[in-house]
Amino acid sequence: MITDPIADLLTRIRNAVKAKHDKTVAPYSKLKVSVLEVLKNKKFISDFKVEKNGNMSEIVIALNTELNQLNLKRVSKPGQRIYLKNNQIKPVLNGYGISVISTPKGVMTGDEARRNGMGGELICEAW
Repeated sequence: MITDPIADLLTRIRNAVKAKHDKTVAPYSKLKVSVLEVLKNKKFISDFKVEKNGNMSEIVIALNTELNQLNLKRVSKPGQRIYLKNNQIKPVLNGYGISVISTPKGVMTGDEARRNGMGGELICEAW
């Protein structure tokens, strides 16, 4: 059993990038797919697809091979959730990175949440 599935996903991606792999695999969940959509739109990963493996589903993540280094930081954890209002959302590395926020309208970047006037749970940061 994994205590923090999002941290596990980010660690799998970080390790695969450091090992210069083309892809990695993670167990399926809707939240993970939403986070990966944001990372894909911002070109941190190339692509991903959900595959059925017996009675379990898994996510195959194609990594962006152009990136030499990818930093992913889990912010809100199961033991300490971090919620932000829209005016509290700050740029990551002066705009070079992104923050991934779970809002009532779905998972989106911090810039999109600030533009839409929504706050939410700060899931992770990527740069």
